[in-house]
Amino acid sequence: MRAEDVPIERRRPGAAVGGPISHAIFRLARTHRMLAGQLLREVGLHPGQELLMMRLWESGPQRQTDLADEFDTDSASMTRTVQRLERAGYVRRVPDPDDRRATRVEPTPASLVLRKQVERIWADLERRTVGEMTPDEQREALRVVHRLEDNLTAPEPDHEPSSGR
Repeated sequence: MRAEDVPIERRRPGAAVGGPISHAIFRLARTHRMLAGQLLREVGLHPGQELLMMRLWESGPQRQTDLADEFDTDSASMTRTVQRLERAGYVRRVPDPDDRRATRVEPTPASLVLRKQVERIWADLERRTVGEMTPDEQREALRVVHRLEDNLTAPEPDHEPSSGR
């Protein structure tokens, strides 16, 4: 296949020539997030808010600072996210019974309706993501994605400094 036969949105810029897999992952992640955003807007959520809700549905009330740590965000960003979900009626903030200085975030009964909608959205997103892949192809894709994630989260081995020669 000639370079000009590749659709422009799939062409790798020259600066990314050393990272074809990383560039493909970036494009895939961006496209996936855009689609997820479109689907989530139907229920009034922004991407990432559903992940916070999933955590609360699975684990129950959580300290807001722990949520910020888990989602690798600063406390101000987590506060804004929680405030939006609180205004929508999906969470409430309560004092932490173990530490009155801390705040816990808990899902509300109203969020259970949202849970069904989020489950439907994620099933639709999955269906659209895998398309016509066979079950074997899906398992292999998941294996590769997990391997890539493991690679990125593994401690980097010590490298000998380059002598510049």
